[in-house]
Amino acid sequence: MSAEVILGILIPFIGTSLGAAMVFVLKKNISDNLQKILTGFAAGVMVAASFWSLLSPAIESSEHMGKLSFVPAAVGFLIGVGFLLLLDEVTPHMHFNQEVEGPKSGLKRTTKLILAVTLHNIPEGMAVGVVYAGFLSGSAGISAAGALALALGIAIQNFPEGAIVSMPLLAEGMDKKKTFLYGVISGVVEPIAAVITVVAAAAVVPVMPYLLAFAAGAMMYVVVEELIPEMSEGKHSNAGTIAFSLGFVLMMVLDVALG
Repeated sequence: MSAEVILGILIPFIGTSLGAAMVFVLKKNISDNLQKILTGFAAGVMVAASFWSLLSPAIESSEHMGKLSFVPAAVGFLIGVGFLLLLDEVTPHMHFNQEVEGPKSGLKRTTKLILAVTLHNIPEGMAVGVVYAGFLSGSAGISAAGALALALGIAIQNFPEGAIVSMPLLAEGMDKKKTFLYGVISGVVEPIAAVITVVAAAAVVPVMPYLLAFAAGAMMYVVVEELIPEMSEGKHSNAGTIAFSLGFVLMMVLDVALG
């Protein structure tokens, strides 16, 4: 695995860590308006990345199937949504401004929050891993710049996510250093998932379009289930919508310009 790929895999994790570091800069609470802006921006980035960096390459790499070239993208996307749906059913999860939901596991609220965000970082790590696997295989029409664009986009999305994870823990009275550490830990799963995906995908190049679409479906599930309800709830919903638009356009520009 080249240094270029390793760096690309680590970029989203760096984004999460920088976001978690906001506990040293911001006050104990994130205002509702700022939280909606951060969440909306993250959602916009993920929606754009799901299409331009994942679904579009999946369809393009299936062009040999003619009019059925949509099949791998459609099947993979639905499986990705189903996987996250199952994950939410069997593990604790939460909307960021609500109590943790899920099975009665006896875990502390803080532990459930970290677990929930960590699990939802898996599809993002998989997305980066699949794109870099496609680049390495040369079979998905993905360039190094295109893979880097997705990594940068997810890193941008992870920055507010890192803050959204760490700040509530700080508000509950947790030490800043420990809060930062937990925020960082929530992002560790991304490079791990990316490496595993790269290794696995390299061995199954024929199903690369399905894997790309799977990652897109998983990311879109997170957007629809977690982020959009969060950005549009209550007052100041316009701020979240505007931030969504800006995040979407930024990711689109990155992917097209670098791809």
